[in-house]
Parts: sequence; structure tokens; C-alpha cells
Amino acid sequence: MSELVTINHGSGGKKAHELILNLFANRFGMGLPLTDSAVLNMDGSALAFTTDSYVVDPIFFPGGNIGKLAVCGTINDLSVSGAVPKYISASFIIEEGFPVEELERIAGSMAEEAELAGVRIVTGDTKVVGRGKCDKLFITTSGVGFLKPEFELISSGIMIAPGDSLIVSGPMGNHAIAVLGARNNLSFSSPVVSDCASLNHMIQSVLAECRKVHFMRDLTRGGLSAVLYELAHLSEKGITIDEAAVPVDDPVKGLCEVLGFDPFNLANEGKLLFVVGKDEQGKILDILQSHPLGRKSAFVGVISEVSKSEVILNTITGGKRILDIPSGVQLPRIC
Repeated sequence: MSELVTINHGSGGKKAHELILNLFANRFGMGLPLTDSAVLNMDGSALAFTTDSYVVDPIFFPGGNIGKLAVCGTINDLSVSGAVPKYISASFIIEEGFPVEELERIAGSMAEEAELAGVRIVTGDTKVVGRGKCDKLFITTSGVGFLKPEFELISSGIMIAPGDSLIVSGPMGNHAIAVLGARNNLSFSSPVVSDCASLNHMIQSVLAECRKVHFMRDLTRGGLSAVLYELAHLSEKGITIDEAAVPVDDPVKGLCEVLGFDPFNLANEGKLLFVVGKDEQGKILDILQSHPLGRKSAFVGVISEVSKSEVILNTITGGKRILDIPSGVQLPRIC
């Protein structure tokens, strides 16, 4: 019997990686490694180009909505490639019966976020489908950014070297838990708000002062675990992570313990991983921690010569284990 697409193919885990690599990338002739943005060289100039679709449920959640999420996600995909985001397209698939007032709120938040980020939404498309043919609203955004020659290799991982430091820009899992709470009407003793934010200004402040940023990736579907897994295989080097050093806010940590979630696997929409030269680790942390979106950034691990293509987690209990990614999805429809 032919294999069928399941919800696990959209998880950001192993099933998603297999689908993207084996079905799409091979047929489209995409070069490896696959990155969040394609880097295109034309007449001596470099552009970064990206596209993404957003299907969050519910479409309004603490800290944002599907429109803000779409703009921030596209800006961040460009930014972690080293590019300066400039232009975005936005396409909408709207289910018949969707409230116009809610659509106005979503469009307003998109315009506001784009203005704050210094990006223009310049083109798009709108389709309306019948009731039951779409879950309220789907948004697809594409973006273009300009890339300086010295940053063209950041997304490829080619510059990663043993001894490099790994830095995360803040606590893990807030977006996923905020969406879960909104979806199920959960009441938290301490409010959990999505970290949905555009990171381009913070990233550019690092790139303006530092020359040893070797890799960046935003920690969206599949969370930190998925990015570390991909990074280990991309670089063919080992990674050692200190579990105690990875920031997780107490409300997120508590809910994960109750429900059996791993915060390393949960999606974020305003956090990224840096791989940087060890001698610039302190400088980069100072820059991040002086920015509102990076106040809780932390050094969490190193690139090593041993355990190539594996991520070794030094656990809180004093042991070691291989950090893998799940084959399927923990929380559906969160980005």
C-alpha cells in the first residue's frame, strides 16, 4: 500500500526532513545544504530569498497572531542567513465566513511589524474558498534581503570549526506553550506569552561588531533539538550541549514536566542559535544581553572533534545522552 502523508511530515522532525530532502529537494534540483533562505548571486550581488506558510491554530494567541507570525518568520529566515530583509510578499487563503474585523486586525499587525522591522510588504494575493475547505485562514509570505559578501557563507555552515561556541538568544518553548494554552483554554499561574518577534535588528547589531559569526539558525519547528541535529550532520562535527545552561522559563518548564514535553523540541518564533568563534563569545553575549530580545541569551555548548555528526547532551543529573529529534510532531499547528 502506498505511503500517505501524515501530520508527522510537518513536524520539523525526522519525517519532515525525509520528505523535504527525498521528495522535494531532489526533484527540484536544490543544492545542499538546504537553508532557511536561498542565497542567489547575480551580477556580483547577493540576494537571500525565502518563503514560508503559516497555519497556526488558534490564529490569535498571547503575544501575537498568524499575521505577525508570518512577517516575523520571513524576516527571521532572511536575517539568520546574514541578510538585511527588505521586501515581503503576502498571500492569503481565507475561508468563507471569516470575520472581516479579525482580518483587519491581522493585516494591521502585519503592517505594524513590518514597519518596526524596516521592511515593506510590496505584493501579494488573496483567495477565498468555501466553508470547510480551509481552517479559517492560511498565510504564505516570501521575502527578499540583501547580503554582503562577507556573510554569504553563514547559512551554509562551512565556517564552523572545532572549539566554536554555541549561544542561544533566550529561553526555549514559550511560543509552543503559549499556543497550546490558547488552543486548550489553559490557565497558567504565570502567563506564558509567545516570543514571536523580528530578530533582524538584534542580529545586525551582532554582525556589525563581530567577524566570527560562523552560523545562525532560528529555532522554529522542531526547536533547538532539530537545529542541533541538522547542524551536526551539516558540519559533520560533534556538538556538546550543557542541559543546565539552556534557558527555559519556569512556567514552560513546569508544564513540560506535567505533560511530558521536552522544551528542547518545542517551537520558538523569536529565538536563534549562534555558532561563533570562542574568542568572540563574550563580546557577542554582551551585545545580545543589551538588546530587549536577547536579555536571557546564554552560552550552551561547543563544537567538538569527537562524536562526529552527533549531539551529546550533558544532563542536569550528571549523565550524558545523545540528543535526537522525534520522528513526529509534539504539538500540531503552532507555526
